[in-house]
Amino acid sequence: MGIFNRRANFEYSLEADRVEAGLSLNGAEARSVREGHADLSRSVVRILEGEAWLINANIPSTTGSYNPTRSRKLLLHKSEILSLATRMKQFKLTLVPISLYTKGRLVKLKLALGKPKRTFEKKQYLKQKDIARELEQELKGK
Repeated sequence: MGIFNRRANFEYSLEADRVEAGLSLNGAEARSVREGHADLSRSVVRILEGEAWLINANIPSTTGSYNPTRSRKLLLHKSEILSLATRMKQFKLTLVPISLYTKGRLVKLKLALGKPKRTFEKKQYLKQKDIARELEQELKGK
């Protein structure tokens, strides 16, 4: 079971290769992720001062005085961070979280590089989706 970022494919044209990163969480956050209570829809990954950070991911917790959208550190090798940073800068890409899942006792985050789609590309995508849905309904009806 995992938590998927459904808006990622709509907002970005994603590259095929994916990167798996560990995520630094406290105990209550890890429990929330295991129970499936997290939202990645508005989150992005930024590389600041040689470290990767997950920004604006909503992981709620039951503890008091807690910020559910705080920045969380990603656990990646320096070489991976350097490689991602150079590709991001070179091709003007954004690092997007795709899914959040558990692997044994560990919490992992799958990342992909993506180029933000423009408004007309999003409209085209929605039109194609509507046409495909209509065709499918016609075929089912006959």
